[in-house]
Amino acid sequence: MPKAEIAKRYALFIVSLFFSALGVAFTKHGELGVSPISSVANVLSYKFTALSMGTWLIVWNCILILGQIVILRKAFKPIQLLQVPLSFVFGWFTDLGLWMVSFIPANIYFVRLLMVLAGIVILGFGISLAVAANVVMNAGEAFVKAVADTAHKPFGNVKIAFDVSCVTLALILSLLFFDFTIVGAREGTVLSAFLTGVVVKFFSKRLNDPLNQVLKGKDTKASETIVS
Repeated sequence: MPKAEIAKRYALFIVSLFFSALGVAFTKHGELGVSPISSVANVLSYKFTALSMGTWLIVWNCILILGQIVILRKAFKPIQLLQVPLSFVFGWFTDLGLWMVSFIPANIYFVRLLMVLAGIVILGFGISLAVAANVVMNAGEAFVKAVADTAHKPFGNVKIAFDVSCVTLALILSLLFFDFTIVGAREGTVLSAFLTGVVVKFFSKRLNDPLNQVLKGKDTKASETIVS
């Protein structure tokens, strides 16, 4: 792959991180729960307020990266360590997004629900950009792939089990930290779990081919001309 294309793909991935983080910020501001993979960090951010939501996401992603190393051992490729700095970027983008949406009044339930739905759409758009970039997986997806490859199970099945485990852990932490009260994992978490994949498929069908043409640049156009 040409260096120019690699640079464009990583630039697109950084853009995808911004939109994904902004989506998390929207759902967080709605105070109705965030996506399953972010739910543990969300509960921790309510309990230990000295660290921001973005910082807790960095911590959580680094734990998932360590999990990959433990699971894969020698099969863990050094290139995957790029997940570490990218996790920091995602965390910083999340805090930036939270600042950006903090000016939006969300005092009534209807507005909060709209914030969650908008967040799901933005998050799905961001994930679809990451899929198109096709350079490195985020920590959560990479952890799922590590488990799936090691256990020889379908990625989709492991992904569902992982999401359920994240929500379960978030609920347990919430009950322990807040006197058996559920905090940080609510209906927004359920909506995100069911709708994010649908949004990703919607955008991917419409963006994958155009983005790949842009990423491959003149080489793609030239090859198309030769074939025709």
